[in-house]
Amino acid sequence: MILSMTNTIFCTARFLMFLVLSVGFAAQSRATEALPTKPPIPADNPMSIDKINLGRQLYFDPRLSKDSTVSCNTCHNATASGTDNLRFSKGVGGKEGGRNSPTVWNAAYLSVQFWDGRAPTLEEQAKGPLINPVEMAMENHDAVVARVAAIKGYEAQFAKVFGGTQPVTIDRIAQAIAAYERTLVTPNSPFDRFIKGNKSAMSPAAQRGWKTMQAVGCTSCHSGPVFAGPPLPTGTGFYQKFPLIPDEAIEAKYGFRKDLGRYDVTKNEADKNMWRVPTLRNVELTAPYFHNGSVDSLEEAVRIMAKTQLNRQLQENEINDIVAFLKSLTGKRPKEKAPVLPKS
Repeated sequence: MILSMTNTIFCTARFLMFLVLSVGFAAQSRATEALPTKPPIPADNPMSIDKINLGRQLYFDPRLSKDSTVSCNTCHNATASGTDNLRFSKGVGGKEGGRNSPTVWNAAYLSVQFWDGRAPTLEEQAKGPLINPVEMAMENHDAVVARVAAIKGYEAQFAKVFGGTQPVTIDRIAQAIAAYERTLVTPNSPFDRFIKGNKSAMSPAAQRGWKTMQAVGCTSCHSGPVFAGPPLPTGTGFYQKFPLIPDEAIEAKYGFRKDLGRYDVTKNEADKNMWRVPTLRNVELTAPYFHNGSVDSLEEAVRIMAKTQLNRQLQENEINDIVAFLKSLTGKRPKEKAPVLPKS
């Protein structure tokens, strides 16, 4: 385990056996945590009903995009799976991004955001798509602020929630959206109930899959309450090289190494093909899989991970059991519906 100058914690091939042996038991222990009922709340963005409701409206409002066609919810559907289940999301003008949209469900528990971890908080993440030319495509954040401030209903709500003579700012827009996103959690999965003592909450196959996950080493990286790595300070990411062990047949079919991942952020050679370890919560609902959305089947995703990360060729019964376990991580879905938006 290495802590880099960019606050990066990651696994490398050279240290794989060291990690499995030295932190394997600790990782397995951390992975047996049920999902907390509430995620961490930053001191500088406390929650309130009014702020959450404002954030919900902003999240669903396509007027935050250049041509008023794309909202946050377009790519991260809070009413379905927290994502759009497309390989690449479509932004303004039908432009496609280059990476699969991660689920927003339980993102509040992650210590960094985006596949490459470039945003340390939900607040910072919320600002990015607004001005991304292939997403919401606004010219700049000032244009976003002007658009929102021109809507009287928003102006009144921002004044109530935040106060001040100029209540609408980009930071406050992001704070409201992030406050809403922190309500999108999925507790009480079969696994959570099992860990809390209900031994019939998981099927026998899921229980076998959980044991297999631990035995083969999956929990060396997929640990913690969201199975995305151990809890870390905000802004400190848990990263994994993927693929770790080259397999040319897999690479030829799926092209995982074409995207250099975190390297595009840091320009550090050690960060090539490094990715924030994704959550396994609700993974049965969030296909297609991996940063390039190239795998449709959860069974195939498990097979690929075993081969490229652990150099294991799993048997079909092992794969089926692991998939059964992964399905036990599907929690109680947020009860969301599109809000009534303020009129222009």
